[in-house]
Amino acid sequence: MSDIIRRDPRAEWIARNRLHPLHAAMQPAQHSWMGPNGIIRKNLHGIGFVGPNGIKRIDRSGAQQGGAVKRSAAVEVQLPLHQVPAPAFYISVVPDMVGGRLSSHDRDLLGLAHQLAGQDGAVLAVVFGEHKENAFATAGVDRLLVLEGEQFSGYAPEQRVQGLRAVDNQFNPRHWLLPDSRSGGGELGRRFAAALGERPATRVWQVKDQECIGRAGAGLQDLARPVARLILGAAECAEPVSETRHEALPVELSTSVVRSLSRIEDLGAVAVDPAAIPMAEAEFIFSGGNGVKDWQLFHETAAALGATEGASRVAVDDGFMARDRQVGASGTWVTARVYVAVGISGAIQHLQGIGACDKVVAINLDPGCDMIKRADLSVIGESAEILQALIEAVAAYRNEAKRDAA
Repeated sequence: MSDIIRRDPRAEWIARNRLHPLHAAMQPAQHSWMGPNGIIRKNLHGIGFVGPNGIKRIDRSGAQQGGAVKRSAAVEVQLPLHQVPAPAFYISVVPDMVGGRLSSHDRDLLGLAHQLAGQDGAVLAVVFGEHKENAFATAGVDRLLVLEGEQFSGYAPEQRVQGLRAVDNQFNPRHWLLPDSRSGGGELGRRFAAALGERPATRVWQVKDQECIGRAGAGLQDLARPVARLILGAAECAEPVSETRHEALPVELSTSVVRSLSRIEDLGAVAVDPAAIPMAEAEFIFSGGNGVKDWQLFHETAAALGATEGASRVAVDDGFMARDRQVGASGTWVTARVYVAVGISGAIQHLQGIGACDKVVAINLDPGCDMIKRADLSVIGESAEILQALIEAVAAYRNEAKRDAA
């Protein structure tokens, strides 16, 4: 196990926020303090307290091992449970679930739904097909409805609209919320609005005082209108739920979804050259920095992974990558679902540029660099050895998949 102390930004934020319900639990135990008369007072019940006779207090809690107190960045605490036993109404959310998991855009939309639901309503999440998400409770979902069936797999907007109409008939939600995104939510929301005969509020970035405020005029103007029944929310339309956990109780449809004759045939995904994808739209970015010594191996690894190549400013200035591949505040702000940083120390401009990325993987020799602190997964070692091992692992995985298919 590594001895590197990992920081927990969320725990640090709670410790600074006095209004958060877990603020008190995040405060460190105080072992000594100065009294009003200038005398240092000590906590007799504190772990490791040494009495006047030199005898140390015995700790049987397991928090102290080998005479040294363990340092923990996060305290194991339980968020307050938000329950709605008998909802007065429902706010339905249809997340994109790209890759089978909630994206940051989906979580923002659930935060907006939680605002509209208040204390009496319940947030109903409608998910199509199998998923890999296990954090619906902390994302703000009170009821979870999974519509399974091969008719909903792939590109099937007509069948999904039929499923949403069945949900609308049974639960009659007060509002429908879908992400106004290129991942399917924008198209599905507009198709569903046409089926319901509703006029949707699109590109909504704020709901306030019973009004929806959305972008208009090529994003240069704001358009305000009364809160619509069907809302297509933009990214960062609300703060995601972070102070409560919810039940995420499973619910089912009382009737089966009517399967209509589809007029759309799904021919599968079209192969796209990762190098042709703009950096701002790429979902998987493999980025190199000053720590990369073998750039040919770097390109081979990116090709093996099928990732879009990126670079730090140092690598671009040294001529190893083109200027349009630069990531950061002085280059391109990216919103990838997975961002792999190879040999990038993590300058503040670069960290700003990847702030909206869901998962960050860092490969670096320096365990104390800022990129390691930002990363969700870190690999400490020589980049050439790690990249070579990564290529071999990908090749072995694909060969095994071919054997299973045969």
